[in-house]
Amino acid sequence: QQGQMVAPVVANLGPLEDLTLTPNPDEVEEVFTLPLAHLLREENQGYTHFRTAGGYGYTLPVFLNGPHKVWGLTAIITELTLELLAPGRY
Repeated sequence: QQGQMVAPVVANLGPLEDLTLTPNPDEVEEVFTLPLAHLLREENQGYTHFRTAGGYGYTLPVFLNGPHKVWGLTAIITELTLELLAPGRY
């Protein structure tokens, strides 16, 4: 859908073991974590290339080798966050 705004929030919520998350099941299928060290390893980073019917192509980041492939808007937000958290390493 066009015209929607997404506002990612980065926060330190303390130990993950102490959290009780209750995501909306209509919006979130599963919650999982990936360590920052995993995301920063080159072998876990990649790109997906797309081509539209009109011939326009674009490339988006993807993060691999975890419990799930992180792609789409989540990967874009993750990439931008890594650029802020680990400048020079990502």
